[in-house]
Amino acid sequence: MPEPVLRLEGLRKNFGSLVVTDDVTLDVVPGEMHAIIGPNGAGKTTLINQISGLIPPDEGRILFAGADVTGLPPEARALRGLARSFQITSILPGFSVLENVALAVQARAGSSLRFVGRAADEAALNLPAMAALEQTGIADRARVPAGELSHGEKRALELAIALAMQPTLLLLDEPMAGIGREETERQVELLLRLKGEMTMVLVEHDMAAVFALADRISVLIRGRVLVTGLPEAVRADPQVVTAYLGEQME
Repeated sequence: MPEPVLRLEGLRKNFGSLVVTDDVTLDVVPGEMHAIIGPNGAGKTTLINQISGLIPPDEGRILFAGADVTGLPPEARALRGLARSFQITSILPGFSVLENVALAVQARAGSSLRFVGRAADEAALNLPAMAALEQTGIADRARVPAGELSHGEKRALELAIALAMQPTLLLLDEPMAGIGREETERQVELLLRLKGEMTMVLVEHDMAAVFALADRISVLIRGRVLVTGLPEAVRADPQVVTAYLGEQME
């Protein structure tokens, strides 16, 4: 197996007496789509928050591209190539779609944001921003205020913002949340096109999407990794069926 892009070693996070992630250890290899699934309260978003740097682990290490990034803030991790899309959209509604993405291009270049109002008028920002919008299928909405987009379009915009950061590793926190079946199918098609271009970690409750996309799956139960394996092996694992999948896959 190639050297991991991401390695988690014994991550543990407590909130008071509640253990939310408990000795989480796993590897994500280059080019794979690694899904993390589990019931509500399993610790999935807390785990993603630790990987992205929003919260520190109480114990353990996070290695990204061979370097220990456990103590780095989110912006430093992003500049190293670790980008994230959120479970809840995190766009600037008063700015245009293009300006939202141009700001990500600007941040990736390490530039000051003092020219925020003109970001999308600068060719050096505009061209890569439009390329990201083309990738996600919403280039025709470039001049529309982001707050006027449908929920599904906002999820596509958020993905475009993440892609504009030119990530080595993309963390996807429930990209299908709150969108309809047609929009989910478009999102799955987009992520399938991106597979292989970058490494991705997917947290998702839509099991049809997970099994369509994932190369490997880790199942998180009460903060611990129950099993990691190929999709069909995970689908057939009696422990997984009992603890989580149950009737979902019937």
